[in-house]
Amino acid sequence: MPSFKVLIPSLLALTLAACAGKGDFDETGGIKIVRSACPAIAIPAFTGDVTLFNPATSRDASAIDVVATLTNVRTTCNDGGEAGTQITATANFDVLARRTNASGARDVVLPYFATVTRAGSEIKSKQIGQIALRFEDGQLRAQTAAMATASISKAEATLPPAVEERLNRKRKAGDADAAVDPMTEPTIRNAVSKASFELLVGFQLTNDQLAYNATR
Repeated sequence: MPSFKVLIPSLLALTLAACAGKGDFDETGGIKIVRSACPAIAIPAFTGDVTLFNPATSRDASAIDVVATLTNVRTTCNDGGEAGTQITATANFDVLARRTNASGARDVVLPYFATVTRAGSEIKSKQIGQIALRFEDGQLRAQTAAMATASISKAEATLPPAVEERLNRKRKAGDADAAVDPMTEPTIRNAVSKASFELLVGFQLTNDQLAYNATR
């Protein structure tokens, strides 16, 4: 999808923050870093909503026909346990839509994507699905639920033992490296990035729809 050349760099900071883990304190007062091999899940910029126009070529506010928003994303992750080789992540989300003309029953079908990326920019897989919305006669609003699932290699999402040890090594106040975040080291940061996956979901927009979202 051409738009990912623009969207993925804007997600890089979010991706690293979500996948690299967070600082915390252990029972002895030492600092530890908690990291999950499960992919971060996000909606890329400008793909969380879509606007349909009538006529389709118009961009006037008076021509807005249907507006839909992808929201309320919930995630589950199964790392397969000790013997598992695959990690499965599922994103469940809602789609809320509003039309400007309540006359007559109407079905609207919107395409959406589910893309797995690695290290913030490498696209590993992409699937396209469809979201069906039903407007009953006299109703301006419609809602439905949808889901996307990703399966990634547990080996690729697992940090090398040396990197894992460096991240998890207890650091206490007074230690020479107590104030040094291991993520500032290029080798550690690169290893974490390489082992970090993301499941991105959003509407599959045309170039015109993407431009409209980005500039409105």
